[in-house]
Amino acid sequence: MQDPNADTEWNDILRKHGIVPPKETPKDEEAEEDDVLQQQSVVKTYETLEDNEDDFNEEDEHAIELYRLQRIAQWQATQVKNKYGEVGEISGQDYVREVTEAGKGIWVILHLYKPGIPICTLLNQHLAVLARKFKDVKFLKAISTTCIPNYPDENLPTIFVYLDGNIQTQFIGPLMFGGMNLTKDELEWKLAESGAVKTDLEENPQKQIQDQLMTSIHT
Repeated sequence: MQDPNADTEWNDILRKHGIVPPKETPKDEEAEEDDVLQQQSVVKTYETLEDNEDDFNEEDEHAIELYRLQRIAQWQATQVKNKYGEVGEISGQDYVREVTEAGKGIWVILHLYKPGIPICTLLNQHLAVLARKFKDVKFLKAISTTCIPNYPDENLPTIFVYLDGNIQTQFIGPLMFGGMNLTKDELEWKLAESGAVKTDLEENPQKQIQDQLMTSIHT
């Protein structure tokens, strides 16, 4: 929600038509909080403005149209940013379209796996959760031999991280993931180190585990 006290052309129109109260001079902190709550309670929606459009002059209508276009642009930007949200399944024939031609500035995370390999199943579960968290990143998975004929099973799981169609990082084999003890947060941290995702984790989860183990040894 926009600040009703801000000095903007939009808020000037809302004040003029009684949709938000007149701007007041700052008071002490407690009174100011009460004012904010009161102002928020009386702020009406854009649809309410439309109900009173007969009262608007040409300048008002121009400002409202600019505001509307701004909101549409913000919505479209959000849709573009959040256009993925799941792990797509591809085969070799989809590779060029889905990976190398994914688009400018698009991070792509491709997991090569095979059914029946436990750590591959674990990674697919973690990646499904991360795909919902990082909806601006394109998460993909593919059965290894459909993308790379005769790809050795000992190299699984494999994760390739791409940007603009070029490999930025690769994780090959179970040792790169720490085996079946790999947690979702540890995988997120690895992907964040590659630059593909912007994590909200403050430090490497593996380090936290190591610190806990060292603490338990010394106590």
